[in-house]
Amino acid sequence: MDILWSLLTLPYAPVRGLTVVVKVIAREAEARQYDPVNIRRELEELDRAAAAGDITPEERDRGQQEVLDRLITPAGGAEVTPPEAAGRRPPPTGRETGRRRTAGRRGDQHRGRGD
Repeated sequence: MDILWSLLTLPYAPVRGLTVVVKVIAREAEARQYDPVNIRRELEELDRAAAAGDITPEERDRGQQEVLDRLITPAGGAEVTPPEAAGRRPPPTGRETGRRRTAGRRGDQHRGRGD
């Protein structure tokens, strides 16, 4: 069955190969984007350009804020808002729900069987 499936999907092999290549490139680009060495280099370039007079201090501050925003924003692009900031409470833990944890205790498997 595997051989038959391989033969039937053979025309799609270039698409699968391209998909793998695109995923590898995206993963590498993301790794470089969040690499501390590259971030430091960008911040140093902004400082150097401001010291040389190529950009204004406001432009430097905006550039630094963009770099920091990129670090704070997750890879999906949606900014994460903590539940407290959104007006919601975080999900309750086991202690806050008032329920006792009984799963996983020794002897629970034999309760109620009459053993």
